[in-house]
Amino acid sequence: IVIVRHPVSVCVPVNHKVTLRVRAEGKGILSYQWFSEDEKEVPGGTQADLTIRASKTQRYVCRVNDHFHNYVFSEWVKVKVLDIDKSQGEPHIAINPKPDTVQLGTKLTLRCAAFGIPTPHYQWYRNGQPLLDKTSDILQAEHGGSYLCSISNVLEERWTEPVDINITDKVALLIGNLNYSCHPGLMAPVMDVHELGNLLQQLGFRVVSLLDLTRQEMMAAIDKFIQLLDRGVYLFYYAGHGYEHAGRNYLVAVDAPQPYQTKNCVCVQRVMNQMQERQTAMSVILLDTCRKYNQGCIPSVIKSLRPNGNTVYGYACEDAEAYEVQDGGKSTGIFTKYLNKHILQEAKVTHVLERVSEVGKDPLVTGKQAVEIKHTMKEPRSLKDKVRTAGHTRELHLRNVCWRQANLPRKKQLTFLCGVKVEVSFSALFSNVLVAFATIKTTPDQTQDCTVMLSSNPAMEDIFSRPGRSEDMDSLLLNETLNPDCTLRLCSLQKLKESVVLKVDLHYTNKDSNLRHTESQQVDIGKPLVASCKLYRENHTRDKKTNGATAQTTGNISPSKSQQHQNLAP
Repeated sequence: IVIVRHPVSVCVPVNHKVTLRVRAEGKGILSYQWFSEDEKEVPGGTQADLTIRASKTQRYVCRVNDHFHNYVFSEWVKVKVLDIDKSQGEPHIAINPKPDTVQLGTKLTLRCAAFGIPTPHYQWYRNGQPLLDKTSDILQAEHGGSYLCSISNVLEERWTEPVDINITDKVALLIGNLNYSCHPGLMAPVMDVHELGNLLQQLGFRVVSLLDLTRQEMMAAIDKFIQLLDRGVYLFYYAGHGYEHAGRNYLVAVDAPQPYQTKNCVCVQRVMNQMQERQTAMSVILLDTCRKYNQGCIPSVIKSLRPNGNTVYGYACEDAEAYEVQDGGKSTGIFTKYLNKHILQEAKVTHVLERVSEVGKDPLVTGKQAVEIKHTMKEPRSLKDKVRTAGHTRELHLRNVCWRQANLPRKKQLTFLCGVKVEVSFSALFSNVLVAFATIKTTPDQTQDCTVMLSSNPAMEDIFSRPGRSEDMDSLLLNETLNPDCTLRLCSLQKLKESVVLKVDLHYTNKDSNLRHTESQQVDIGKPLVASCKLYRENHTRDKKTNGATAQTTGNISPSKSQQHQNLAP
């Protein structure tokens, strides 16, 4: 039996009717019995709610039983009774404001109540500052912070107990680097980032998924991610090349030269420290990348910046390469393969990662790759924990505005002079990969053999269509289309500095003249998805000092008949 809501103490006038409430959960039907401090049992007090007419100050407690002879007691509460005639009329607080748990996007109502002669006046405060015109016993909270209410009349001023309104959220930033300029290309990050993103959305996360970022773009994306952090659960995931040097882990950007140095990479410890500085309820860092120690160097460690601890850290390997597997035409990093297998389970996040550790028993990498898990958590937390917020506050509003910057263009309906109607719709495979679909919806009798073509200005190169690139992107595209007549994939939207204009070319044959005609229309879709975040802007205040380290090389595992694998990164 678990009591999920304890009764609360109140202060009421004499002979005032008051209701004490307790809420509990357990197996089967629960029974209740209320007790007072001077009576063994309260007559009729056998329900979850106890209504009494308060005649004197007294304490109460409730016992909750089930049919299996289990029982628990609620907390003791005091019903304070004051005789107004004897109190000289000074205000007395009967109800203190208490925060509620409400769904994301709804408002929080704070209530307080007091009695006195003459009638008390109310004045609400936030973070020690009075809120103008907030002078009733009910307040619709519009900001996060610490709230209390001053209750006064000509005789005395009293204050309610302060209540804190905290905003929590669940946000994930996923980065997959695979098309490197000067290093071996990878295959797995496409499917790994896509599938993990879908699973995290099922867990209630708002997901930003990005492919093929330069170091400058990675740093800018991480900075945007840090801006979203509050008191919730936040997850950072990376798949691609990486290494360790001098006790620090580094993520290799797609524009890193050969050989690369730390100044060409992103330091994991920097990301970890930034997340901890925001005092999140939980920060999860998952890295599917290689990790080879430099000889004579101390391996990296995870440290908590504060005594409470709040970080969970899962690395695909320790002092070894991480491997990706090609199985049946589908590529996946073997660490992420097992992560996706367990991530939806109802368990503490540390237990989930312990189950992911079975990757070390996989015959494909036995003795070659083993998962490393570290954490500084002081209480159990699960990735399935629901989003909880104490109101639709301005801080939440600002983060939602930031979130809505990554917009998906709306569907467009185009009517050409010949009468043909074409629908242009959009899908986001990733936060920086947009797919535009053109579908011919209506064809007049005088037209035949209609075809439609899409192009963009500026031209956004489809890097995934180059020879030798991953075919997984094409498989994702096929799975998400509804038989369009034409598709156009716009990649690397983080580099976009101006609005995208789609050109829709319609080709058709006129039945009467039997001549081929072309008509064109343009659609301005603005800066879609992550393009609006302007990740191309450089922050000149970062990383003034760097240390150098050259890349490590790795070998390959011999392929089997049905499966091949290579190392993800040195």
